[in-house]
Amino acid sequence: MTAAAVPARISRHAAQDLAGWWKARRYAVPRWMIERATERRLAGDWAGACAAARITVELDPAEISREHGAEVAGAVLDDLRHLVPDLLRWHLPRAGQGRHTISTRTAVVLAEYGGSERNVLKLYVATPTLDEGPQRLRLRFGRAIGNDDDERFGLAPVRWVRLRHLWDARRTRELLERCGGDRHRAPFFRPDGTPVAGPGPGGDGGPAELAERVALLQDRGEVEAAFDAAGIDLDLADRGVLELRRVEPRRVLAELPLALTRFAPEMRVLGGDRYEIVWRWQTPVLIEAGDRPRVRVAGFNEAGGAERLPAAVWRRLPDLDLLRAGRITPEDLHPLVRSALFPARPEPDRPVGPPEPSLPGPVRVRCRGEWHRVQLRDGRLHTPHTDHEHQREAAVHSLGGATAGCFAVLDAWTGRGGRLPRRMRAQREELFLRAQHGDTPGVLALLDAGVEPNARDGRGRTLLHMLHALDHEELLPRLLRAGLDIDARDERNRTPLHLAIGGHGSQELIRALLDAGARIDAADDRGSRPVNMISANRRPRMRWLARLLAQRGLDPGTDWLKAGE
Repeated sequence: MTAAAVPARISRHAAQDLAGWWKARRYAVPRWMIERATERRLAGDWAGACAAARITVELDPAEISREHGAEVAGAVLDDLRHLVPDLLRWHLPRAGQGRHTISTRTAVVLAEYGGSERNVLKLYVATPTLDEGPQRLRLRFGRAIGNDDDERFGLAPVRWVRLRHLWDARRTRELLERCGGDRHRAPFFRPDGTPVAGPGPGGDGGPAELAERVALLQDRGEVEAAFDAAGIDLDLADRGVLELRRVEPRRVLAELPLALTRFAPEMRVLGGDRYEIVWRWQTPVLIEAGDRPRVRVAGFNEAGGAERLPAAVWRRLPDLDLLRAGRITPEDLHPLVRSALFPARPEPDRPVGPPEPSLPGPVRVRCRGEWHRVQLRDGRLHTPHTDHEHQREAAVHSLGGATAGCFAVLDAWTGRGGRLPRRMRAQREELFLRAQHGDTPGVLALLDAGVEPNARDGRGRTLLHMLHALDHEELLPRLLRAGLDIDARDERNRTPLHLAIGGHGSQELIRALLDAGARIDAADDRGSRPVNMISANRRPRMRWLARLLAQRGLDPGTDWLKAGE
């Protein structure tokens, strides 16, 4: 098999971006979610499909019919029946700088209905409020992009109205052409998904070949040549104010993973004449539409009136970048993405989608001059040492002595200091990344396979600290039975209740933690207590907690929380 042409060099920021997308593709939309959502969607249960994809439905077709008429309600219901919620989650923009959670405080407008431009009705998805908060989405409908009580900063609209291939089952096949390919193949790949090295003599001159030529120029850092080959005018003038941030226009454009060959076609589809991209350093890149688009890096306050260009339009498809880099295989893709990009690929011999949780295997550890095997099994970390040896090391540790070998690994795994071997760090990361993305079945599968529940991540957090992102009804009783401390402290001295309140955990979770005995007055490193964080995070929906605290003789420290519901 001929390998795809991979970049000869890659910047630190590009590597960070690619690593973030790899994590998103592996953990953000697990295979079970795709399978459950697909089953419900094909059965005609659009609401059940949304529930499987962790999307809270905050609209009622019957109410839409009463308020806006049967015609509008019928159009909305038709779109809902063809909505692929797991595919929507797959394509959502992600936080930058190597992070991989969903971009926050965004309203992704999927469709618009009737009325003048001012009164148009919108079907939209609201993204999470916090980078590390619950990754649950909310499906809404209305004239305005509304806020709820827990959204202090509002939602920034991003229009996907003309990007239906990202969420509408009737249009998913369009992805191949709109990612820079043609009717037959995607850039750097044959129709069956096998890679090609890139354009060579005697090529067909089609869109995929042009995308390959431009990408290879970008890989070599030949910014001007890449833009010219794509038919885009480039303005690299430094407008002075950029120097205040030590930002060079050429560097900005070299780092952006731009899908240059799609600029002109997408501008024609979108219909606007002036757009902006905001990348690192909050530096706007302005794009003026036309037969030959014009691009420049703007200074402060130069982007006024420009519409925000969705990342799905200006960015190279992350799936193709990951495939080209050898980080994933076509079988790791969402099934609808795989079939759109590689229409001639044979049927796979395994289920298509992100890999299932990696079950832990033994790890070799240098201990007392020899190699020992350490393995997670039956909910604890097993070593070849006797109970007497464990007791002796515990005594040494309690007296301030240093541990080594297997015992140092045990300390590191349970957050008592030290460094884990690389393979054990990967096992720990597998557990906590699934927790961060709300993959409760994945976390349970790892615990069932023998992963120790007492594990702590690199910031000293236990699984109890991650419950705001997970299904606490399943996990909390199991973790408490395993002996986890309800008031365990992370490296910043925060308890699970701190993170449940500050991380926008549900009311039900906060009630459950309090019922389990969580302390409401435990102070972290900054002296902040959960009782005060209610006010600091301005969560009016938690007035019930103010009343509960008053019953316990505690003051939440704010008058607005004491007000009525």
